Amino acid sequence: MLEIDGLTKRFGAARPLFAGVSLRLAPGECVAVMGESGVGKSTLLNCIAGLERADDGRIELEGAVLTELDEDGFARLRRRRYGFVFQAFHVLPHLTVAQNVALPLWLLDVAPDAAADRARDMLERVGLAERGDDWPRHLSGGELQRVAIARALVHRPALVLADEPTGNLDPERAAGVLDLLLECIRTDGAAGILVTHSRAAAARADRVLRLTQQGLDEESP
Repeated sequence: MLEIDGLTKRFGAARPLFAGVSLRLAPGECVAVMGESGVGKSTLLNCIAGLERADDGRIELEGAVLTELDEDGFARLRRRRYGFVFQAFHVLPHLTVAQNVALPLWLLDVAPDAAADRARDMLERVGLAERGDDWPRHLSGGELQRVAIARALVHRPALVLADEPTGNLDPERAAGVLDLLLECIRTDGAAGILVTHSRAAAARADRVLRLTQQGLDEESP
């Protein structure tokens, strides 16, 4: 599903933030990426997503070599095949819950009725079937993160990138949200990368990797 070879990110003439990052992900597999503060975990996700350009290396998703695409090509593919879940939710306050979930489908020009049906199905899947007409301000933190998961997966992405998705939640809500995210990734056959500082969260992934300046190393169970 996803192949990364020799990914390197530098800042100016300084030493690389990280170098030689390589990774293989199969459909339905989710890995956790840990590392010291400032090592570049979020930057790595941004490079994989094409939001920042890596200086060296190759990224291939479902046979498409992303590092050979121009900005517009990468943006089109990212819109279709990526799903994002962030610590801060990024749920839009001026849209209802159902409209927030449908947003990726609108951007892909899915017909309004079909988009509404898929958003409703996704909300049911994350346990929020009755909240579609509510405004985000009426939801708890755990509910908002479930909305974010529904929005990230509604267009059936090939790759899900999650950056500290449970960092703003208490331990009980965090565990439930993470279980839901991993279940959806595995059921849909997507590949997932979870950046986290929490060992408890990382332990739920299929593999735990540690990012250093020299690349990604697999941690022992």
